[in-house]
Amino acid sequence: MSTIAFDPVWLPHRYDPQHDAIHFRHTSRAAHGAATFLTDEYLGEANPTIIARATALAQAGPPAPLRFILHSAFCCSTLLARAFDAPGLAMGLKEPVILNDLIGWQLRGGEGRQIANVLDGSLALLARPFAPGEAVVIKPSNVCNAMAPLMLQLRPQARALLLYAPLPVFLGSVARKGMDGRIWVRDLLLKQLKQGLHGFGFSGEDYLGQTDLQVAAMGWLAQHALFARLAAQVGNQVTTLDSELLLAQPEAAMTALCRFFGVPLDVQAVVSGPIFGRHSKFGQAFTTDDRTAERAAEAAHADEIAKVAIWAEAVAKAAGVPMQLPRPLLG
Repeated sequence: MSTIAFDPVWLPHRYDPQHDAIHFRHTSRAAHGAATFLTDEYLGEANPTIIARATALAQAGPPAPLRFILHSAFCCSTLLARAFDAPGLAMGLKEPVILNDLIGWQLRGGEGRQIANVLDGSLALLARPFAPGEAVVIKPSNVCNAMAPLMLQLRPQARALLLYAPLPVFLGSVARKGMDGRIWVRDLLLKQLKQGLHGFGFSGEDYLGQTDLQVAAMGWLAQHALFARLAAQVGNQVTTLDSELLLAQPEAAMTALCRFFGVPLDVQAVVSGPIFGRHSKFGQAFTTDDRTAERAAEAAHADEIAKVAIWAEAVAKAAGVPMQLPRPLLG
């Protein structure tokens, strides 16, 4: 048991609040690299080893420096997490489910102090480095954004990138995904409402009367407002990046991010290698032409996207939410 809690090859995968226990699953570095996200869907089924949380924390080794990629979805966050899988320098963790478990517990009415205590321990277990001297870069699911202020409060030495796609690009991604994208944004809205992220003056009936892309825009605005507050509250602990700027200036963006994270990647090798040349979620070759073709597929929704973007900008202005976030990584 002590070897499991100490060894980073055992991923702290799930949290069971009923028994205050951590479910560990054996996950090699190669398995981390191959998986799009650290979910059973991508890792495959496995029988977990269950250890009481207090026991696991007592047996865990010293943590690595923590870095976060916080994101508003559809903005190259998985690509960046893959870029930080660099043996000897860093390890990228792509959407560990244990953090989603804490959000689920919170949404079911879990007590705030207990959740904070378990989050503190979960971060300690996720921060076990695969090799000496490595940083650990965690990319949570965007549903975990509501927990970001607490994560940064618990880890004042951590640094976080706040990554977002411009609103029209985000809306295009949702529209292109068809019914799945439209269901996803409504599910996100329900969770955000429970998390208290919507201070825009709309009632439940108002949201029900909005189109799917209006709902998508409100979900984006809620995350944008949270990122703006974080940038104001925690200062030098965070920096912000527009994903279109990342794609237009990958070498400059990666150089600045490595400097901010304190991780000396070979930026030129990363940018010219397979990570930036393949689809971050599906693995096939993905070129600038492919990205252009994706955008062209959104043409059927162009009128609605343009109108919703104008509407959302008016909502943002009334609520005092900046469309361009402060503390930019570039510029």
